[in-house]
Amino acid sequence: MLECLAEGLWVASAPQVFLGLHLGTRMTVIRLEGGGLLLHSPIAMSPELKSEIDRLGLVTHIVCPNLFHHLYAGDAKKAWPEALMFGPEKLHRKRRDLSFDGVFGQSTPHPDWSGLRLVSIGGTMLGETVILHEASGSLVSVDLIENFTTSPHWFTRCYLKASGVHGKPGWSRLARWMYRDRKRARTDFERLLELDFDRFVLAHGNIVETGGQQTLRQGLDWLL
Repeated sequence: MLECLAEGLWVASAPQVFLGLHLGTRMTVIRLEGGGLLLHSPIAMSPELKSEIDRLGLVTHIVCPNLFHHLYAGDAKKAWPEALMFGPEKLHRKRRDLSFDGVFGQSTPHPDWSGLRLVSIGGTMLGETVILHEASGSLVSVDLIENFTTSPHWFTRCYLKASGVHGKPGWSRLARWMYRDRKRARTDFERLLELDFDRFVLAHGNIVETGGQQTLRQGLDWLL
């Protein structure tokens, strides 16, 4: 269920199939300085997982970090109806069935998020804003890159090889068309890489426990 990465920082991984690809997904739980919990990119919420989270404290914030990681946000809101929900402005229009309490972006940090630094990556169709958990030096993201060693699923393994990301960090060459303004994205990534982080948390593939800056830069070499 929950894996503790550092003080005040946990993750939970889950299977996830997208277009026949077994890519998995990952949720991050962050303890805020006020004691509440922030759920970043919620996954399917089993009773067992909810119980583990409840033992940590009260969920006060639910975050959809980009335009694609929102599938289980409604379930999380049902589990913790008093929590505030945040997502990119475009997601507010895309998911009108969800009741958002604010925009998630670097220009709109909530007062409770002291100790978290937000960086938005422009120029892409992902619309992602990442979180730097300053206390642990951890960058929390979802879709900046993928980081798979391999996959036991043959179709997924073929995808990784065709994408140029089998056994190494990177962003699929089959999906680079999603970067519509590469100059803008490059500027935001260079600013992100100036931050002080060592651990790199991502949704698809292996967490990078150390050397996160180098891994992210390696995965973005086609863009930078």
